[in-house]
Amino acid sequence: MSVDAKYHATAIATGGRDGRSRTTDGSLDIKMTVPKELGGSGGEGNNPEQLFAAGYSACFLGAMKAVAPKLALTVPKDATVEATIGIGPRSEGGFGITAELAIKLPGLSKEDAKKLVDTAHQVCPYSNATRNNVDVGLKIL
Repeated sequence: MSVDAKYHATAIATGGRDGRSRTTDGSLDIKMTVPKELGGSGGEGNNPEQLFAAGYSACFLGAMKAVAPKLALTVPKDATVEATIGIGPRSEGGFGITAELAIKLPGLSKEDAKKLVDTAHQVCPYSNATRNNVDVGLKIL
């Protein structure tokens, strides 16, 4: 499937998981740190899983806002998406990730919330990128 990309973001990493990562436009420049759970020192800095969680949660909320009008729904102003990204060894070798989205849609019925979440999951770029590679759990709170 081809994608007609309307926007491109470029980031440069040095030092891998224990280095720096920055965008070429200068809007983001962060220290990368390996979590203690993965044998690193932890401490100040971020890791790819945190960045993925931040991106996925923001993107999924945006996808809900994009599809809501087509469903005759409104995303509540206090809606939240909490993404939890895990990393660990795969049984087939190498490493893999897990993803779970916990979605709060105060004021929407369970039926409307499920319809909104399911529809957003079909259009969200992160959901499409992970589909058939990563099990993504969707939990409506």
